[in-house]
Amino acid sequence: METRALPPRQAGLGELLSHLLGEAKHLVVDYAELTVLDARRAALKLAWLLGSVLVVAVLVVTAWMGGVAALIVWAFQEGVSWGLAVGLAALLNIVAAGALAWWMRHLLQELPFTALLRQLKGEDPPHEKA
Repeated sequence: METRALPPRQAGLGELLSHLLGEAKHLVVDYAELTVLDARRAALKLAWLLGSVLVVAVLVVTAWMGGVAALIVWAFQEGVSWGLAVGLAALLNIVAAGALAWWMRHLLQELPFTALLRQLKGEDPPHEKA
């Protein structure tokens, strides 16, 4: 007696949809895991960056204070009184702070997320000055 091999049964629509949903679930899980790993790496890099910025700021302030102290000593050696030398150093610091504040004022002219809000409202961007 000869048995004929039956041709393989083709998957039905339910099986195909089940397989498609399973693959979609795996794809979403993979992307979610990648997102979490990327966010963790970005957070670590941000922490290192902020720590480095803090160290650089301390070093710059220390260098500035050393430079001002050197100017005070030099002015005293040139015959300027201690009080006047320290006063000139204080004036130098006030002028530098004023220049920095003037520069910071330009940073605050455009508030954060104005481009996003403008886009959501459907407004045209303002014309830039050349």
